[in-house]
Amino acid sequence: MTNTVTIGVASREEVNARFMRAMTTGERAMPFIGFVDERALWRTLTPLRWDILKVMTGAGPLALREIARRVGRDVRGVHTDVHSLLATGLIEREQAGFCFPYDAVHVDFILTAA
Repeated sequence: MTNTVTIGVASREEVNARFMRAMTTGERAMPFIGFVDERALWRTLTPLRWDILKVMTGAGPLALREIARRVGRDVRGVHTDVHSLLATGLIEREQAGFCFPYDAVHVDFILTAA
């Protein structure tokens, strides 16, 4: 089984309900990273930041220069994006570098009429 995270849109109530289900059933909930709406998701996960997550998925800790090399971008721009991902909790900083601790990503949200 892969270590998969779901990234999606969820209200505070939905996140709380997910947590309570896990607490009452004792089942380990699938990791979930939630955004308040699709605009917040797309504002945070720009195409260049998705590229960073792609190269970090399943890769273990990576140095900033290695991330920049893998995405074919300059270190300064990658530094800004990595720190934005770090600030939102999408990636982690470890002693050996930056880490996206998942082997796969599932994106989930429903678009409804305004």
